[in-house]
Amino acid sequence: MAHSHDHSHHHHHSGGPLARLAQALHLPGFTHDHSHSDLAGDRAFLDNQLAIRTVWLALAVLGATTVLQVVIYVASGSVALLADTVHNLGDALNSIPLLIAFYFARRAANKRFTYGFGRLEDIAGVFIVISIGFSAAFILYESAQRLLNPLPLENLEWIALASLVGFVGNELVAEMQIRVGRRIGSDAMIADGQHARIDGLTSLAVLIAVVGTLIGAPILDPIVGVIIALAIVGITWNAIRAIWLRMMDAVDPHLVEHVEAHALEVAGLHSIDSLRLRWVGHRMYGVMIVSLSQPASLAQSQQIVASIQQEARGVIPQLEELVVQVKLRDS
Repeated sequence: MAHSHDHSHHHHHSGGPLARLAQALHLPGFTHDHSHSDLAGDRAFLDNQLAIRTVWLALAVLGATTVLQVVIYVASGSVALLADTVHNLGDALNSIPLLIAFYFARRAANKRFTYGFGRLEDIAGVFIVISIGFSAAFILYESAQRLLNPLPLENLEWIALASLVGFVGNELVAEMQIRVGRRIGSDAMIADGQHARIDGLTSLAVLIAVVGTLIGAPILDPIVGVIIALAIVGITWNAIRAIWLRMMDAVDPHLVEHVEAHALEVAGLHSIDSLRLRWVGHRMYGVMIVSLSQPASLAQSQQIVASIQQEARGVIPQLEELVVQVKLRDS
Protein backbone atom coordinates (compact mmCIF):
# COMPACT_ATOMS: atom_id res chain seq x y z
CA MET A 1 0.00 0.00 0.00
CA ALA A 2 1.42 3.37 -0.97
CA HIS A 3 1.93 5.95 1.70
CA SER A 4 3.67 9.25 2.01
CA HIS A 5 6.74 9.71 4.17
CA ASP A 6 7.15 12.64 6.48
CA HIS A 7 10.91 12.87 6.84
CA SER A 8 10.62 15.67 9.36
CA HIS A 9 12.57 18.23 7.34
CA HIS A 10 11.18 21.25 9.16
CA HIS A 11 13.24 24.23 8.07
CA HIS A 12 10.85 26.93 9.27
CA HIS A 13 11.78 29.31 6.46
CA SER A 14 10.78 32.85 7.17
CA GLY A 15 10.96 35.95 5.06
CA GLY A 16 12.03 38.37 7.78
CA PRO A 17 15.03 40.64 7.28
CA LEU A 18 17.06 38.85 9.96
CA ALA A 19 16.37 35.49 8.32
CA ARG A 20 17.44 36.83 4.92
CA LEU A 21 20.63 38.25 6.48
CA ALA A 22 21.37 34.90 8.11
CA GLN A 23 20.80 33.08 4.82
CA ALA A 24 23.18 35.45 3.07
CA LEU A 25 25.79 34.69 5.74
CA HIS A 26 25.13 30.91 5.40
CA LEU A 27 24.52 30.57 9.12
CA PRO A 28 23.64 27.07 10.39
CA GLY A 29 19.92 26.40 10.16
CA PHE A 30 19.39 28.97 7.39
CA THR A 31 21.05 27.17 4.47
CA HIS A 32 19.05 25.20 1.92
CA ASP A 33 21.25 22.11 2.25
CA HIS A 34 18.90 19.30 3.23
CA SER A 35 21.84 16.99 3.91
CA HIS A 36 20.44 13.99 2.03
CA SER A 37 24.03 12.74 1.93
CA ASP A 38 23.58 12.00 5.64
CA LEU A 39 22.01 8.71 4.59
CA ALA A 40 25.39 7.58 3.33
CA GLY A 41 27.32 8.86 6.35
CA ASP A 42 27.12 8.91 10.11
CA ARG A 43 24.05 11.01 10.87
CA ALA A 44 24.89 11.25 14.58
CA PHE A 45 28.39 12.54 13.82
CA LEU A 46 27.12 15.09 11.29
CA ASP A 47 24.39 16.35 13.64
CA ASN A 48 26.89 16.67 16.46
CA GLN A 49 29.31 18.59 14.25
CA LEU A 50 26.48 20.92 13.23
CA ALA A 51 25.57 21.44 16.89
CA ILE A 52 29.16 22.28 17.88
CA ARG A 53 29.57 24.67 14.96
CA THR A 54 26.28 26.36 15.82
CA VAL A 55 27.20 26.92 19.48
CA TRP A 56 30.63 28.26 18.58
CA LEU A 57 29.08 30.62 16.04
CA ALA A 58 26.48 31.70 18.60
CA LEU A 59 29.27 32.49 21.07
CA ALA A 60 31.09 34.46 18.38
CA VAL A 61 27.99 36.52 17.49
CA LEU A 62 27.18 37.21 21.14
CA GLY A 63 30.83 38.06 21.81
CA ALA A 64 30.84 40.53 18.93
CA THR A 65 27.57 42.00 20.19
CA THR A 66 29.07 42.46 23.66
CA VAL A 67 32.20 44.11 22.25
CA LEU A 68 30.09 46.57 20.26
CA GLN A 69 28.07 47.36 23.36
CA VAL A 70 31.28 47.94 25.33
CA VAL A 71 32.44 50.38 22.65
CA ILE A 72 29.10 52.19 22.86
CA TYR A 73 29.35 52.27 26.67
CA VAL A 74 32.83 53.83 26.52
CA ALA A 75 31.54 56.47 24.11
CA SER A 76 28.43 57.25 26.16
CA GLY A 77 29.53 56.63 29.75
CA SER A 78 26.08 55.23 30.57
CA VAL A 79 26.07 53.07 33.69
CA ALA A 80 22.78 51.50 32.59
CA LEU A 81 24.44 50.37 29.35
CA LEU A 82 27.33 48.88 31.31
CA ALA A 83 24.94 46.82 33.44
CA ASP A 84 23.09 45.55 30.35
CA THR A 85 26.38 44.70 28.64
CA VAL A 86 27.64 42.71 31.63
CA HIS A 87 24.27 40.92 31.78
CA ASN A 88 24.49 39.96 28.08
CA LEU A 89 28.06 38.71 28.52
CA GLY A 90 26.99 36.50 31.42
CA ASP A 91 24.12 35.07 29.40
CA ALA A 92 26.43 34.33 26.47
CA LEU A 93 28.60 32.20 28.76
CA ASN A 94 25.56 29.99 29.47
CA SER A 95 26.18 28.30 26.11
CA ILE A 96 29.47 26.85 27.36
CA PRO A 97 27.86 23.91 29.28
CA LEU A 98 25.96 23.03 26.10
CA LEU A 99 29.17 23.17 24.06
CA ILE A 100 30.92 20.88 26.57
CA ALA A 101 27.99 18.45 26.36
CA PHE A 102 28.23 18.26 22.57
CA TYR A 103 31.96 17.60 22.76
CA PHE A 104 31.39 14.82 25.31
CA ALA A 105 28.71 13.31 23.06
CA ARG A 106 31.48 12.52 20.54
CA ARG A 107 32.99 10.01 22.95
CA ALA A 108 32.19 6.36 22.33
CA ALA A 109 29.94 4.40 24.68
CA ASN A 110 31.69 2.13 27.15
CA LYS A 111 30.78 -0.58 29.66
CA ARG A 112 29.77 1.98 32.28
CA PHE A 113 28.00 4.48 30.02
CA THR A 114 26.42 2.03 27.61
CA TYR A 115 24.28 4.72 25.95
CA GLY A 116 27.23 7.08 25.61
CA PHE A 117 27.35 10.63 26.99
CA GLY A 118 24.40 12.21 25.20
CA ARG A 119 22.49 12.69 28.46
CA LEU A 120 24.94 15.49 29.36
CA GLU A 121 23.11 17.57 26.78
CA ASP A 122 19.89 17.26 28.81
CA ILE A 123 21.77 18.16 32.01
CA ALA A 124 23.13 21.26 30.27
CA GLY A 125 19.52 22.05 29.36
CA VAL A 126 18.65 22.09 33.07
CA PHE A 127 21.31 24.75 33.72
CA ILE A 128 20.06 26.77 30.76
CA VAL A 129 16.47 26.64 32.02
CA ILE A 130 17.62 27.77 35.49
CA SER A 131 19.44 30.67 33.84
CA ILE A 132 16.31 31.56 31.86
CA GLY A 133 14.34 31.58 35.11
CA PHE A 134 16.82 33.97 36.74
CA SER A 135 16.66 36.24 33.67
CA ALA A 136 12.87 36.28 33.78
CA ALA A 137 12.89 37.13 37.50
CA PHE A 138 15.50 39.87 36.94
CA ILE A 139 13.48 41.47 34.15
CA LEU A 140 10.26 41.34 36.18
CA TYR A 141 12.05 42.97 39.11
CA GLU A 142 13.58 45.71 36.95
CA SER A 143 10.22 46.41 35.30
CA ALA A 144 8.51 46.72 38.69
CA GLN A 145 11.27 49.05 39.91
CA ARG A 146 10.84 51.30 36.88
CA LEU A 147 7.09 51.44 37.54
CA LEU A 148 7.61 52.44 41.17
CA ASN A 149 10.70 54.61 40.69
CA PRO A 150 10.94 55.86 37.10
CA LEU A 151 14.36 57.19 36.14
CA PRO A 152 15.04 59.59 33.27
CA LEU A 153 17.06 58.17 30.38
CA GLU A 154 20.20 59.97 29.24
CA ASN A 155 22.36 59.58 26.14
CA LEU A 156 19.29 58.45 24.21
CA GLU A 157 21.03 58.02 20.85
CA TRP A 158 23.69 55.75 22.36
CA ILE A 159 21.13 53.73 24.30
CA ALA A 160 19.05 53.28 21.13
CA LEU A 161 22.10 52.10 19.19
CA ALA A 162 23.11 49.67 21.93
CA SER A 163 19.60 48.25 22.14
CA LEU A 164 19.49 47.71 18.38
CA VAL A 165 22.86 45.94 18.47
CA GLY A 166 21.71 43.76 21.35
CA PHE A 167 18.42 42.88 19.69
CA VAL A 168 19.88 41.99 16.29
CA GLY A 169 22.75 39.94 17.74
CA ASN A 170 20.57 37.98 20.16
CA GLU A 171 17.76 37.43 17.65
CA LEU A 172 20.19 36.05 15.05
CA VAL A 173 21.53 33.61 17.65
CA ALA A 174 18.01 32.70 18.76
CA GLU A 175 16.82 31.94 15.22
CA MET A 176 19.95 29.95 14.45
CA GLN A 177 19.91 27.84 17.61
CA ILE A 178 16.18 27.17 17.55
CA ARG A 179 16.30 26.09 13.90
CA VAL A 180 19.28 23.81 14.41
CA GLY A 181 17.85 22.50 17.69
CA ARG A 182 14.64 21.48 15.91
CA ARG A 183 16.57 19.93 13.05
CA ILE A 184 18.75 17.70 15.23
CA GLY A 185 16.18 17.14 18.01
CA SER A 186 17.97 19.05 20.79
CA ASP A 187 15.62 20.61 23.35
CA ALA A 188 18.66 21.98 25.21
CA MET A 189 19.78 23.96 22.17
CA ILE A 190 16.23 25.19 21.61
CA ALA A 191 16.16 26.38 25.24
CA ASP A 192 19.47 28.18 24.73
CA GLY A 193 18.03 29.86 21.66
CA GLN A 194 14.97 30.90 23.64
CA HIS A 195 17.30 32.42 26.23
CA ALA A 196 18.96 34.48 23.52
CA ARG A 197 15.51 35.57 22.36
CA ILE A 198 14.73 36.74 25.89
CA ASP A 199 17.85 38.92 25.85
CA GLY A 200 16.85 40.28 22.45
CA LEU A 201 13.40 41.19 23.75
CA THR A 202 15.02 42.91 26.71
CA SER A 203 17.13 45.04 24.37
CA LEU A 204 14.03 45.80 22.28
CA ALA A 205 12.24 46.99 25.42
CA VAL A 206 15.05 49.50 26.00
CA LEU A 207 14.59 50.83 22.44
CA ILE A 208 10.86 51.29 23.04
CA ALA A 209 11.70 53.15 26.27
CA VAL A 210 13.89 55.52 24.27
CA VAL A 211 11.05 56.15 21.83
CA GLY A 212 8.69 56.78 24.76
CA THR A 213 11.08 59.36 26.21
CA LEU A 214 11.44 61.13 22.85
CA ILE A 215 7.67 61.43 22.36
CA GLY A 216 7.09 62.55 25.94
CA ALA A 217 5.62 59.28 27.21
CA PRO A 218 8.27 57.80 29.55
CA ILE A 219 5.62 55.54 31.10
CA LEU A 220 6.03 53.35 27.99
CA ASP A 221 9.30 52.07 29.45
CA PRO A 222 7.93 50.19 32.48
CA ILE A 223 4.67 49.22 30.72
CA VAL A 224 6.47 47.58 27.82
CA GLY A 225 8.91 46.04 30.28
CA VAL A 226 6.08 44.35 32.18
CA ILE A 227 4.47 43.10 28.94
CA ILE A 228 7.75 41.62 27.72
CA ALA A 229 8.42 40.16 31.17
CA LEU A 230 5.07 38.35 31.06
CA ALA A 231 5.91 37.00 27.61
CA ILE A 232 9.24 35.80 28.98
CA VAL A 233 7.44 33.94 31.77
CA GLY A 234 5.62 32.00 29.04
CA ILE A 235 8.91 31.24 27.27
CA THR A 236 10.41 30.13 30.57
CA TRP A 237 7.51 27.78 31.29
CA ASN A 238 7.75 26.20 27.83
CA ALA A 239 11.49 25.67 28.27
CA ILE A 240 11.02 24.11 31.72
CA ARG A 241 8.32 21.79 30.39
CA ALA A 242 10.40 20.71 27.38
CA ILE A 243 13.50 19.90 29.46
CA TRP A 244 11.42 18.14 32.14
CA LEU A 245 9.75 15.92 29.55
CA ARG A 246 13.13 15.14 27.97
CA MET A 247 14.64 14.19 31.33
CA MET A 248 11.64 11.91 31.97
CA ASP A 249 12.18 10.10 28.63
CA ALA A 250 8.89 11.46 27.31
CA VAL A 251 8.21 11.48 23.56
CA ASP A 252 5.41 12.91 21.48
CA PRO A 253 2.61 10.27 21.35
CA HIS A 254 1.92 11.27 17.74
CA LEU A 255 5.50 10.33 16.88
CA VAL A 256 4.97 6.84 18.33
CA GLU A 257 1.72 6.49 16.37
CA HIS A 258 3.46 7.68 13.21
CA VAL A 259 6.26 5.12 13.54
CA GLU A 260 3.73 2.36 14.20
CA ALA A 261 1.62 3.34 11.19
CA HIS A 262 4.62 3.21 8.85
CA ALA A 263 5.93 -0.04 10.33
CA LEU A 264 2.56 -1.77 9.89
CA GLU A 265 2.90 -1.25 6.13
CA VAL A 266 5.79 -3.76 6.08
CA ALA A 267 4.76 -7.01 4.38
CA GLY A 268 4.56 -10.00 6.72
CA LEU A 269 4.02 -7.92 9.86
CA HIS A 270 0.75 -8.67 11.67
CA SER A 271 0.86 -6.34 14.69
CA ILE A 272 3.04 -4.26 16.97
CA ASP A 273 2.83 -5.46 20.55
CA SER A 274 4.83 -2.58 22.03
CA LEU A 275 7.04 0.31 21.03
CA ARG A 276 9.28 2.23 23.43
CA LEU A 277 11.23 5.30 22.39
CA ARG A 278 13.56 7.50 24.38
CA TRP A 279 15.81 10.47 23.73
CA VAL A 280 19.44 10.45 24.85
CA GLY A 281 20.59 13.96 24.09
CA HIS A 282 19.55 14.62 20.51
CA ARG A 283 19.60 10.94 19.47
CA MET A 284 16.70 8.53 19.84
CA TYR A 285 16.74 4.85 20.83
CA GLY A 286 13.85 2.41 20.68
CA VAL A 287 12.66 -1.14 21.27
CA MET A 288 9.79 -2.63 19.28
CA ILE A 289 8.14 -6.03 19.78
CA VAL A 290 6.22 -7.27 16.75
CA SER A 291 4.19 -10.30 15.74
CA LEU A 292 4.39 -11.87 12.28
CA SER A 293 1.35 -12.93 10.32
CA GLN A 294 2.84 -16.34 9.51
CA PRO A 295 5.97 -18.41 10.19
CA ALA A 296 9.08 -17.00 8.51
CA SER A 297 12.64 -18.14 7.97
CA LEU A 298 15.54 -16.39 9.64
CA ALA A 299 16.34 -14.56 6.41
CA GLN A 300 12.72 -13.44 6.02
CA SER A 301 12.57 -12.26 9.63
CA GLN A 302 15.79 -10.28 9.17
CA GLN A 303 14.35 -8.67 6.04
CA ILE A 304 11.19 -7.67 7.93
CA VAL A 305 13.29 -6.19 10.75
CA ALA A 306 15.42 -4.24 8.28
CA SER A 307 12.29 -2.89 6.57
CA ILE A 308 10.80 -1.80 9.90
CA GLN A 309 14.02 -0.02 10.85
CA GLN A 310 14.12 1.72 7.49
CA GLU A 311 10.53 2.92 7.90
CA ALA A 312 11.28 4.18 11.42
CA ARG A 313 14.34 6.13 10.25
CA GLY A 314 12.22 7.72 7.55
CA VAL A 315 9.98 9.09 10.29
CA ILE A 316 12.76 9.88 12.81
CA PRO A 317 16.01 11.05 11.18
CA GLN A 318 17.58 11.27 14.66
CA LEU A 319 16.98 7.56 15.32
CA GLU A 320 20.26 6.04 16.50
CA GLU A 321 19.07 2.50 17.14
CA LEU A 322 15.81 0.53 16.98
CA VAL A 323 15.90 -2.99 18.37
CA VAL A 324 13.11 -5.10 16.85
CA GLN A 325 12.10 -8.33 18.59
CA VAL A 326 10.09 -10.68 16.39
CA LYS A 327 7.65 -13.33 17.59
CA LEU A 328 4.98 -15.45 15.95
CA ARG A 329 1.36 -14.48 16.39
CA ASP A 330 -0.55 -16.68 18.82
CA SER A 331 -2.81 -19.01 16.89
